[in-house]
Amino acid sequence: MPGKLEFRVVHVSGQDDGFKATELNTHSPTTKGWQSSRFCLYPQDMVLQLDKKSRMRKLQILVHQYNIATKIEFYVGDVPEDTPVTLQNARYTRLGYVCMSDNEKTGFKARELKSVHVDAVGSFLKLVIHKNHVNKHNLYNQVGIIAVNVIGDEIKNIYDPSNLEGDPYIDDPRLKQDPALAGLLNKPDYISPLDDLAFDMYQDPEVAQIIRKLERKKQEAVLEERYDFAKKVKQAITDLQKVGEKLGKMEVEKRQAVESEDYDKAKLKKVQMDEYRLQVYKQLQLHDLLEVSGSKHPQPVTIEPVRQQTPPPKLERLEKTPTPPPLPPPESRSGKLPYDERPLPALKKTQSPRDVEDEAEGSGSPPPTARQPPPAESPPPPLDESGGTGGGTGGGITEGPEEMSEKDLREASILIDVFGQPLAAKAYSKTWSFREDAINSVQKELRDLPTSSPKEETRNMLRAAIFLVQRGIKDKVQAVFKAALSLLRFILKDFISLHKLGKSETSYAVEKTLPGLIQRSGDTAARIRDEAKAFVLDIAQYPDVKATHLVPSECTKPFKPSAAPRLSLSKTEIVEQLYRDLGLENNGLTVDNLMKFCVAALQHNNGEIRHVAERIIIDLYKTVGAPVKDFLPPDDDKTRKNTLYRQIFEAFDKIDGKPSKEELKRQKAEEEKKKAAEIEALQAQLAALKDLSKSSGPAEDTGKGGTNVKDDKKKPKGAPHAKPKVKPPPEEDDTSTLFQIDK
Repeated sequence: MPGKLEFRVVHVSGQDDGFKATELNTHSPTTKGWQSSRFCLYPQDMVLQLDKKSRMRKLQILVHQYNIATKIEFYVGDVPEDTPVTLQNARYTRLGYVCMSDNEKTGFKARELKSVHVDAVGSFLKLVIHKNHVNKHNLYNQVGIIAVNVIGDEIKNIYDPSNLEGDPYIDDPRLKQDPALAGLLNKPDYISPLDDLAFDMYQDPEVAQIIRKLERKKQEAVLEERYDFAKKVKQAITDLQKVGEKLGKMEVEKRQAVESEDYDKAKLKKVQMDEYRLQVYKQLQLHDLLEVSGSKHPQPVTIEPVRQQTPPPKLERLEKTPTPPPLPPPESRSGKLPYDERPLPALKKTQSPRDVEDEAEGSGSPPPTARQPPPAESPPPPLDESGGTGGGTGGGITEGPEEMSEKDLREASILIDVFGQPLAAKAYSKTWSFREDAINSVQKELRDLPTSSPKEETRNMLRAAIFLVQRGIKDKVQAVFKAALSLLRFILKDFISLHKLGKSETSYAVEKTLPGLIQRSGDTAARIRDEAKAFVLDIAQYPDVKATHLVPSECTKPFKPSAAPRLSLSKTEIVEQLYRDLGLENNGLTVDNLMKFCVAALQHNNGEIRHVAERIIIDLYKTVGAPVKDFLPPDDDKTRKNTLYRQIFEAFDKIDGKPSKEELKRQKAEEEKKKAAEIEALQAQLAALKDLSKSSGPAEDTGKGGTNVKDDKKKPKGAPHAKPKVKPPPEEDDTSTLFQIDK
């Protein structure tokens, strides 16, 4: 019978930082889903790997309300026989595609759920997501998927028909008692509504798990002909579905309040959810319906083979009638539980002391010592696979932190050795209030520690506390972050000096925590960013920390021009304030490390960072003068063409009392302008004198007898002189003419 198949995202071509592909691994009302990176290239591809090779019967995909892809293609992937099941060995076959609506009709307020019936065998499912629908809300041309669901049957070996190992029902012990029951399982195409994606996306996770358990109880009751009990369970399932939807909405509202840092509203929502959940559980008598302490009919019902059985409409799997003590759920031969019997990811854990206690109660043996909360203060905890109560965090109703994984146990060994595993479990809990409580408990223990304690014990406590502070500094919840800062302030200001642990422990504490503090100074949340900067500047003033020179040395490490702008700006502002507060008096700040840091900051592509670095350089030049210029390019016309360096060198000139080159150019231009004006004035005077001389004119020449000799016609200037006319010489026989002439 097809059911939900577990998968995980093993490859994605791109993702937005706030909407990673790992969100698709779980289904809940608070799931944010995956979104592609901004202005990405299309198509985008994503590969899901199933836990086991399976026969996929139905694919479901829930898309974003406005970051909508135009088309999504489906490919099923498998690996050849006797080949490792890895992404590199996968070979894909195209199944088809679906087209998405542009969602304009709903005003981009609804999400589209696409369901596709397929029949394909493989270990991988590949999605090829094509370009987005363009709309006014999708500013960065992204596509988004809120959830993906795969329904089918797990198989082990499809090549050997005689191998019945892959059939989940072959090993059911009830088939040995009555082979006729095998006909009840012959419903290969039936898919339970509880496996539908819409069920998990709008139901509270804890309530959804309870509904699945009640569904199995109802089916068992029908087989055992306990019809009154089955009717009661059916009504409870109907009521719980409405309750789950309401709790899912309240969980979303609580998450939104936490993201907006409205913690009063978030606390109110949590209290309302707890009270409402407890009220419903008591009203429905949930523990009686789930038969936590054992079935009301402990003797198994004998089913006669001659009697015709009518299979229940939603029978998923036949199980033994529960008898006290409660038995753990049956496992498949691979060691994994069927999907409906697996806990949700938030509840999945190893057996806790609380579980041992529940088993002891069911078997009648005295329980081991374990912390039990007052029944009037907290509602029943989430139910584990065996029907008992566990320590998970589903739905927000918890008695204690969940169990730690092996990896966490190894990592927190120093914390466990000093403060114990219960406190370490709180520090690693998924519930932020437990993490905050762990930090506050450590601070209280350090405050109460007597000064006469052995140095080695005190030193171990300090180092374990610093390990906890490191985790708290990285925490995304502001309350946990502030608790970590409070603990670190107490350690640096009071604890080390009070217990006389020495400079080495101060250096250890600062070296371990300062890089994380500087990193959080570039956080997206403004409050955390400001608190981190203020704390770094504050501890730099502590006498014990100031003597180590660690804060200035760590803060003045240069960064790359492509470093994150927010973090780089915060770091530059911290350095500027450190220089103003501490100066250069043997505190770790030198001209060398300051100038190397500022020169690197001047290369950053963010203008604010360059401006702050420029201020630091100018302030430093006021103090030390010329050595600053050794770290800068030469002061020449080529360098001054760069606006940034021109401003810096002009500021240097102003500090030195020299006129800047711009002022010199301006003065030179004014002098040239004055000279030009004087030349123009002289030329004007000369022109006036010429005009005056022309108006008076020179005296005219006179000939003999006082008569004026005038040329009747003035020859034009530049005209050629006319040659004089030459009379021909007289003839020799023309005496009269000659005489007259001589006479």
